[in-house]
Amino acid sequence: MRHEHAVIHHRALDFWAARAAVLVIICLQLLVINDLSFGPRWLAPAIEAVLLVPLSVATAWTQMATRKAVDHEHWYAIGRFRLYIRRIALVLTGVISVMNCGALVFLVRALLEGHAGAGSTLLVDALNIWVTNVIVFALWFWSTDRGGPPTCGLVKRAQADFLFPQMTLPDREIRGWLPGFVDYAFLAFTNATAFSPTDTLPLTQRAKLLMMAEALISLLTIALVAARAVNILA
Repeated sequence: MRHEHAVIHHRALDFWAARAAVLVIICLQLLVINDLSFGPRWLAPAIEAVLLVPLSVATAWTQMATRKAVDHEHWYAIGRFRLYIRRIALVLTGVISVMNCGALVFLVRALLEGHAGAGSTLLVDALNIWVTNVIVFALWFWSTDRGGPPTCGLVKRAQADFLFPQMTLPDREIRGWLPGFVDYAFLAFTNATAFSPTDTLPLTQRAKLLMMAEALISLLTIALVAARAVNILA
């Protein structure tokens, strides 16, 4: 039984990497210079922290429970609990996405109305929004591919949303390879910089829509906001 679900233990660090990524986003939101948030500046970080704390506690509990599970009933209970965790994580990712898109809309509107502050502050906020965009879509890719990480090792593997280069190699050593959070972060970074797939291809409509949304937000941030800020500095 432990061998059957061994992948859960090998991917345990991915969950904590994702939680750390949310902490980075919270810090970035607090560092925004211009007034670009819904309500007070602390509102979005507070909502995300309220969701992140129980999510982290639940993640720690399930990881300890997997070490003690000995039969199918235990693994079934863990699987159901991890699915609830996934739903909370998706809500958290959705909240971050809405807040970041709202910040971009407010910044673009301020640019068009001519009161967006100094060029240096525009550059900082544009970079802030762009980095947040990369992290949040890394979370989306990681949370949705193959049914999401909570189902890995507990249910039959779902259809892959992305084709990673390792999945095309014939070597037996990597035949059972699974992408981790860093792989999705790299995918999100390259998509945000190249505005198109690089070494990893989207296979499903969901994956294509997510990549399109990320590329569009990145394009608006870089082409409109950052370009305008450079013109002001010049």
